[in-house]
Amino acid sequence: MSLRNKLLPAAMMAASVAYAAAPIDARYATDAYPGFDREEDIIEGEMKEPGFFSWWSGPKMDTPEKQLAYAKQCEAEEDYGDARDAYDALVAEWPSSEEAPKAQEALADLLFVKEMDYIDAFKEYKYLVDFYPSRCNYDAVVKRMYDTAKLMRRDGKKIVFFRFSNTTDVRRAFESVVLRAPGADFAPAAMLEVAELREEEGLPENAIRIYETIRNIHAGTVEAKTALQREADVRMKVLRDHGYNRSRCIDTIGFLKMALQSNPDPAFRSDLERYLNESVALVEDEAFAAAKFYDSRTRTKRSAISAYERFLSEYPASVHADEARARLVELKSGTASEEDK
Repeated sequence: MSLRNKLLPAAMMAASVAYAAAPIDARYATDAYPGFDREEDIIEGEMKEPGFFSWWSGPKMDTPEKQLAYAKQCEAEEDYGDARDAYDALVAEWPSSEEAPKAQEALADLLFVKEMDYIDAFKEYKYLVDFYPSRCNYDAVVKRMYDTAKLMRRDGKKIVFFRFSNTTDVRRAFESVVLRAPGADFAPAAMLEVAELREEEGLPENAIRIYETIRNIHAGTVEAKTALQREADVRMKVLRDHGYNRSRCIDTIGFLKMALQSNPDPAFRSDLERYLNESVALVEDEAFAAAKFYDSRTRTKRSAISAYERFLSEYPASVHADEARARLVELKSGTASEEDK
């Protein structure tokens, strides 16, 4: 039996055990984050295994120590392609060796620093914290994941000479960072990125839920203040882009009143007051239209009077108030001589 066949079963079992324990070691967030993708979509990954043609793509050396030295030599000679393959082959061939997490981190660093391939670098850093959470500098690696995600966001995906935004993959990268380091000082900033990317995806309701979460679990931070402002903007956009919905309007009004009570900056306060007036006007318009509906030929005067009185009771300062009062006087002046049914 070859050396690879002797070592592989035990190594794979040991690494699988390490992976099974990862959620505890890695300090993953245990609570769902509203607006994020499902946790299993962005945490689970597959373990590296020797390829089918491992006699060709596998390790060039017969021990992990020698293979790591060989990979480092390739990198020192700027033979990055062979270095990548050598690091990767070591991790796949000897996953439970002391050299495996070192090779995995070296592979990620090579992609990040030397080749500036941020998409692949992120995947390799993610693999490191998922499969070797207690055998690496966890906090430092997750911070590097966050830095890599920001560069992915900045640069997009390059195809030949053109760059394209890759919103879903970048968003999931930031989500992965938050779930792996929910208590990190950069977690709220990463969540803001997720929310903004949700907006870019045309999913404002998801963005609103994320902004709400930032305000709730990171209250008092600069990011919470930013989330409040962005949430107000998104809520108003949803209100304007969709047909009238009373529940949505009432919810938005409640949010805007709460935001005004938070002592916002003067410029933002002005926006909030304008948003609030606009939202209240939508509700008042709907209520006045309903009162006028009862004041049609198909309704009795009694119903119309009741509708206008209810409107004035709820919205006494409405722009429609004078018109409602004048019509109410007209209706009441004729009720004594008419039988309303």
